[in-house]
This record gives sequence, C-alpha cells and structure tokens, in this order.
Amino acid sequence: MLNISSNKVSEYIDIKSFKSGKHIFNKEYHKGFKKFLLIFSILLLIIMFLPWTQNITSNGQVTTLKPNQRPQTLQSQIPGRIEEWFVQEGDFVKKGDTILRISEVKSEYFDEQLTQRTDDQIHAKASSVEAYKNKGLALENQIQALKQERDLKLEQARNKLKQAHFKVTSDSIDLEAVKIHADIAKTQYERTVALEKEGIKAVKDIEEKQSKLQEVSAKLISQENKLLSTKNELLNSELAISTITATYNDKLAKAQSDLYTAQSSGFDTQAQVSKLETSLANYKKRNSLMFVTAPQNGYINKAIKSGIGETFKEGEQLVSIMPSNYELAIEMYVRPIDLPLIHIGENVRAQFDGWPAIVFSGWPNVSYGTYGAKVVAIENFISDNGMYRVLLAPDKDDVKWPDAIRVGSGARTIALLDNVPIYFEIWRQINSFPPNFYQPSSKSTDSKKK
Repeated sequence: MLNISSNKVSEYIDIKSFKSGKHIFNKEYHKGFKKFLLIFSILLLIIMFLPWTQNITSNGQVTTLKPNQRPQTLQSQIPGRIEEWFVQEGDFVKKGDTILRISEVKSEYFDEQLTQRTDDQIHAKASSVEAYKNKGLALENQIQALKQERDLKLEQARNKLKQAHFKVTSDSIDLEAVKIHADIAKTQYERTVALEKEGIKAVKDIEEKQSKLQEVSAKLISQENKLLSTKNELLNSELAISTITATYNDKLAKAQSDLYTAQSSGFDTQAQVSKLETSLANYKKRNSLMFVTAPQNGYINKAIKSGIGETFKEGEQLVSIMPSNYELAIEMYVRPIDLPLIHIGENVRAQFDGWPAIVFSGWPNVSYGTYGAKVVAIENFISDNGMYRVLLAPDKDDVKWPDAIRVGSGARTIALLDNVPIYFEIWRQINSFPPNFYQPSSKSTDSKKK
C-alpha cells in the first residue's frame, strides 16, 4: 500500500472492490484541499497588506509625576532616643501632625534649663558690653579734657616764650646803650688824663671821670649778666613747651591705650554675646526638633525604627510616609537603540498588574484592558541597568486609569511608533532591523512655524 516495492498490489487486487476502498477513493478530497489553500492564500495576502503599528515594549512600574508626591522616609536632624509614638502604621496624618517624640542622647544638652541659663549669660554679657561702652565714653571725655589742658598749657608757655623774646630784645638794647655810655666814659677819661698832663684839667677831674668810668663798666657787666639771665629764661620757656608737649602726649597715649583696650574688650564681649545668641537660637531650634512631624498629608506606611527607648543617629530613617495627594505616572526603560524613536508627547499604551488585558501589540485599537499614556520626560543620562528612563503620564483624552492602582505596582508599556504594512514588519523582524525612525507631526509643524 505504501508503494515501496516495484511490485504493485493494485495490479493484482482491485482496491475499489472493497467496502472501504469504495468509500474513500470515490470522493475527490484534493479538490476541497485546493480550495482551502486558495482561500487561505488570498486571506494571507490580504492580511499582509493590513496596517501594523510598530511599537517598543517595555516593563516598568507605577510612580508619581512629581518628586514631592512619591513615598518618602522621615529622618531626624539630630541623634536621639525614641520616647513616644503618636501614630500607628496605616494612619492618615495631616501636615504638621506629631508622629513621635524623641529625647536627647548627648550629655551637653541634658540640662533642662539650658536655654534659660544661656539667656542669663546673654544678659550678663550685654551688661558688660554696656559697661565697656560707658568706660569708653569716660576715657574719650578724659582725652578731650587732656587735649584742652594741653592746649591751655602750651598757650601759656608760648606767651612766656614771647615775653622772654621781648625781654631779650629789650636787654640787648639796654646792653648796647650801656656799652655806648662805657665808650663815652672811657673817651672822656682818656681826654681828661691828656688834658691833665697838659695842665688844663685838674687831678680831681681825672678822678671824677675815672669814677664814672668804673661805674659805667659795672653797669655794663650787670647788663651783660641780665641779658644772659634773660636768654636762660628764653631757653627755659622753649624747654617748657617741649616738656608740656611730651608730658601731655604721654598722658594722651595712655588714655587712648585704655580707650582702645576698653573698646577691644567691648567688641570681644559683643562677639561673645552674638555667639551666645546663636547658641540660644540653636538650642531653641533643637528643642523644636524633639518632635518629628509630618511634612505633608499622607499615610504612615512603615515604622522603620520601632519600640520605645531605641536610639538612632542623625539622618537615620525613622518612618516611611506616602503622600495622600498624588498624580500617577509610569516609569519605563528603553534600550539606547530605541531612544531616538521616543519623543515628548508620544502615545503609549499601558497594562497594569492585576488588571486583565487582551493585548494586540500591532493593533492597539482592538486591545482590551490597556490604558492611554503620554511621554512627559526622557532621561538624558543612562541608568544603572544600561537603559534610559522614560516617564509617562495619563492620557486625559483616553480611558481614566483605575483608581485602585498603587505606587510601586508593575506595568507593561507599548510605545506606539509608525504605521506600516504587516509584510514590512515581518521582513523587518526577520532581518532584525530597528523600527522606522520618524519625527512626530507635531514636531515638524513646530519647526515649520519657527
């Protein structure tokens, strides 16, 4: 029956004489099969020319559109010890609500009256600053008085100096007059002696002239002594001026040194006051940090540090909170080869974990259970997984995303690209070519406008 041998059974036996042979070989099965192949070929040819939407599929997860709407953890700016919890996991808290109370673990902050004592120190230092200011004013007044006294003393000494100058001038004139009288007396004496030798004058006249000469010589010596004394007084007056200037300069220098010392001490105390005021402000701020509050409305997800009496360091995570108001988004990752095909505002179909869907990647319009999204952001730097991150937002013109979706759930995305025939897509897939590179119509329109 298989016609393996060259000896055919059909030459000796008529198969159609049998009941089964009559039933089988009397029907023309090949004609029906040919019709089936013809119809299938025509349908396949028609299907090959149907439109196919090129796409890029990717896996992602649900996130939020804005960074401040994503889950966050609360930390304490200071190290501490947990004393009391005011919430439990799952509770809704409003902005500013107290979540837990902590206490200090550093010994320098154990004093319960630390802020009061610091405030007292500030008042004491402020009084010291005022005292230094008053001392500075007193020294300034003292310096002013010394300057006035110096000016008066110098004026008095200058007057004496002028008087000494005048007296020296007067005594010099008197000395010149005495010298003239002495010369005259000497001339008269010599003339009288000569006349006496000639017998014209008597000895008595010589004695009188001699006596007068001696008297004038004595006056001359006395006037010279007087002039020297007056010159000494002039020198003493000049020396007095120098002495007064040096004395009062020394007094003023000492007073100014005391003034600068008082001002320096005042500035140093003022700096200490400012430092204490800063410390007081820090202490008050630190006291306010004893309560960890909610930064925004949300739900308590998880207490990372639990229990009472547990200590932690600054910046350590304490509790996780999920904001109550958020706008959902999807983050997906695309390969670097596909990145030039993704554009802002491009349509993407999304399928969420837990929601049944029937997906036809080439015919998104006939898919069921997918939701519309648009590309709102494309990362400019490659991620650690070797792909680029793309952020998707809900498409307002499409079906609304399910309300029960939670941040962190999985999602599968299909980025819609160019429309091509099915035969072209099959040819592209066989040759492992990338999808068609194209620019959205909106971008080309914008470039024409520009």
